[in-house]
Amino acid sequence: MAEKTGKTIRIKWVRSGIGFTRHQKTIVKSLGLSKLNHTVERPDTPQMRGIVAAVPHLLEIVPEPTAPAWASIPEYTVQAPVVAAEPAEAEPQAAAEPTASAPVAAESTEPAAAEEPTSKSE
Repeated sequence: MAEKTGKTIRIKWVRSGIGFTRHQKTIVKSLGLSKLNHTVERPDTPQMRGIVAAVPHLLEIVPEPTAPAWASIPEYTVQAPVVAAEPAEAEPQAAAEPTASAPVAAESTEPAAAEEPTSKSE
């Protein structure tokens, strides 16, 4: 049985199976690799490492991907959803303002229309 230590290895298919035996192609397929340059994560056991060692010209063990350097810069990190909660609180106030300001806007357009002819007559 496999140990449940949680260690895994990443196996990548790096070379086509064309020109190699059917047995070698079957080994690649048995690991769950379906396309070239496909990567799978499997438990790190001697059995898995032995399977990879059987076809080292087709497979390779790749290191864990590292986080990009820009991910540690605060300008590029995603902020917590606290920002999303603030507009939800502001929405009831914003909804109340347009109803009160809508009649004011209508009243302000009428005097503006009256002012235009007076300014033209001057």
